[in-house]
Amino acid sequence: MLGKAFYNEFNKDFELKCTDKDVNESWLSHCDFRDVDKYKKDVADFKPDYLFHLGALTDLEYCENNEQDCINSNYYSVLTAIDIAKQLNIPILYVSTAGIFDGGKSTYNENDSPNPVNNYGRSKYSGELAVQQSGLDYFICRAGWMMGGYEKDKKFIKLILNKIQQGNKELFVVDDKFGVPTYTNDFAKNVRLLLDKKEYGLYNMVCSGSTSRYEMAQEMVKILGLDIKVTGVPSSYYGVQFSSQRPESEVLVNQNLIAKRLNLMRDWKVSLKEYLEGFYDVR
Repeated sequence: MLGKAFYNEFNKDFELKCTDKDVNESWLSHCDFRDVDKYKKDVADFKPDYLFHLGALTDLEYCENNEQDCINSNYYSVLTAIDIAKQLNIPILYVSTAGIFDGGKSTYNENDSPNPVNNYGRSKYSGELAVQQSGLDYFICRAGWMMGGYEKDKKFIKLILNKIQQGNKELFVVDDKFGVPTYTNDFAKNVRLLLDKKEYGLYNMVCSGSTSRYEMAQEMVKILGLDIKVTGVPSSYYGVQFSSQRPESEVLVNQNLIAKRLNLMRDWKVSLKEYLEGFYDVR
């Protein structure tokens, strides 16, 4: 989801080497970054000026049930990336998540202390700490509820679109969890601005505003002009399917971007409308 946005943003002005364990685009080559030797060789051979470590296991249920794979993918691979960046003396970008907070507060800025409540959050926060303590120049950019990628989208927007395309006339959507979407295209543009300015550091990087999944589904139906009922339900409604603990609030505030006047992230409703136009002829 995120890699495609970065490719589109940076490909015009940079020579890129983009890898994934699933090679499904002509601009991708294969690398599983849990393979330490392969990861190190691929990057060293390319001799880049920056290392962007974008990938992660983000399925919360999978991470709860496969803790070691979660740690290998979301933490130990970051240690490898740090080793590579040190050897090449280059800055590193690490993409983190709003899921490192416990949800006890309504909003979180960069000065708040993380307290993850699940394996995914713990593994991502461990990666954050490793990058912060590495001695490297770094960008740590925390995303919220990711939306983007079109055919690569595996998150909430695509889930709702699938239900709509299946002919559902009523959508049952969780209304007791709150967060902020992060539009992948805007995220990539904002990282590009930080890189151009060499404004290294830790940044929350989410759309403006806050919302619930329920409100997002309502807004989708409104944008698409569909006659579909959206019914709010508690998280327990999907307790079997989504059993991992989730914070009540994952609402981030881009305090550091705003303070430096480098915040390109738009209102979530604006970004959602633009994104949906990639799927439908929205009028």
